[in-house]
Amino acid sequence: METLEAIILGLVQGLTEFLPVSSSGHLQLGQHLFGIHEGGLTFDIVVHVATVLATLLILRKEIFWILKDLFKPLNKEADTFWQKLNDAQRYAILILISMIPIAIVGFCFKDAIEAIFEGSLVVVGCCLLITSVLLTLTHFIKPQEKENISPIHAFVIGVAQAIAVLPGLSRSGTTIATGLLLGNKKETLAQFSFLMVIPPILGEALLDFKHIVAPSAEYLAEHGASEAIGTMPLIAGFLAAFVSGCFACKWMIAMVKKAKLIYFAIYCVLAAILCFCIA
Repeated sequence: METLEAIILGLVQGLTEFLPVSSSGHLQLGQHLFGIHEGGLTFDIVVHVATVLATLLILRKEIFWILKDLFKPLNKEADTFWQKLNDAQRYAILILISMIPIAIVGFCFKDAIEAIFEGSLVVVGCCLLITSVLLTLTHFIKPQEKENISPIHAFVIGVAQAIAVLPGLSRSGTTIATGLLLGNKKETLAQFSFLMVIPPILGEALLDFKHIVAPSAEYLAEHGASEAIGTMPLIAGFLAAFVSGCFACKWMIAMVKKAKLIYFAIYCVLAAILCFCIA
């Protein structure tokens, strides 16, 4: 992978991570167009971490609010456990609940999913069409706009995130669309969707850290790579993904509030057609 290719793919990752068009699908499409076969998974993890750091920067006030009030004493006068918690503690529990499905998938089925679907542009195209359908539904079905996300809804949104490990099925598009269809308020969904992905991606990066630093020949062979990616392309891709991710995160939050997701549904159809044409 050349440095310029890494910058382009980093920009693609940063922009598409927060837009409901599937960053993993676009990375596979971009790597296919460039004919890149080395270090694909390592590069994917690095640029995903970059977009997580972009989320931390853009949503730093919300994260600080959670951390600041997380360990405050419970309200002993309240009747139920949920009522004893403050808003930050409830929010943190909702994020933990949303992580349960992706944790199960990550620990039990991650390798099998990668072995079956990695590198298949036909799968990417089909999943992009599913993403388009979900986004289209949110355009025509008006949400009830419930003020707060419930624990049950957080789990269902987490299931949507776990399913979105398939390349081409947009994580942000799937989770936001699921939340809207459940009747949750638009203003809270984008923020929750972006915050809930931080622990899983950072956790995956920590688990694969040794492979990122010094990938073994066995690891490269498992993921269809002929050689490890160079240091400069990794750094360039990381920086490109971080900068573009900061821009896309702010834009997507504003876009969800206006609920004009139908344009992304149309784009997903066009991207799916491209995948089918070059597969």
